[in-house]
Formats: sequence, structure tokens, C-alpha cells
Amino acid sequence: MEKEYDTEIGENGNRLSGGERQRLSVARAILKDSPIILLDEATVSLDIENELFVKQAISNLLKSNKTVIMIAHTLPIIKNANKILVVENGKYADMWKASQKLNLISLSKSK
Repeated sequence: MEKEYDTEIGENGNRLSGGERQRLSVARAILKDSPIILLDEATVSLDIENELFVKQAISNLLKSNKTVIMIAHTLPIIKNANKILVVENGKYADMWKASQKLNLISLSKSK
């Protein structure tokens, strides 16, 4: 942003886009240096550029000595987690299997 840290973001960030507010929230969680971080749909409704920034920040969090709990409906964001818990009688386990098949298809097409 033009004024960097001096940028006025308005009450509750109302001068920011949704993606900017989301990135700011993730940045605050990182800077707070809490031992446990809860992310609930951290990339929902983001454009591709902001999604990439948030995914990189989450990737960095996962490398730190923190407990990161993520709630997600899109599987690629959680695929590098140490543990994945599946809810709703395994409904999302089917999504994971389908996602893995798509990854294999993508890899074979890129060769």
C-alpha cells in the first residue's frame, strides 16, 4: 500500500478488500506468536493472488513450532498437515480420494 504502515484502513478494515482483511487477520495471528492458531476457512472467497499469499503464510506456520488447527472444505490447503481429521461419517474422505485422483491426473498430463 502507498503509505505502508501508515495506511488508514477504516473501522473494522472497511477500506480494505475482503482479501486484504483476510491477509491482515492471518498476519495478526502470525505476529501474535500464539502457540495455537485456529484458521477457519482461511482462503474462502479470496481471489487467486490473495489465496496464494495466504497459502504461503499457512505453509510457513506449519513449519513453525505451533499447533495449527485448520477448518477447510478445500483439501489442497490441508494436504501437508501432520494429521487430518475427517468429519460427518466420512463424507469428506470421499472428497480427499477424489482430490488425490485429480492430482495424479494432473501430474500425468504435465509429463
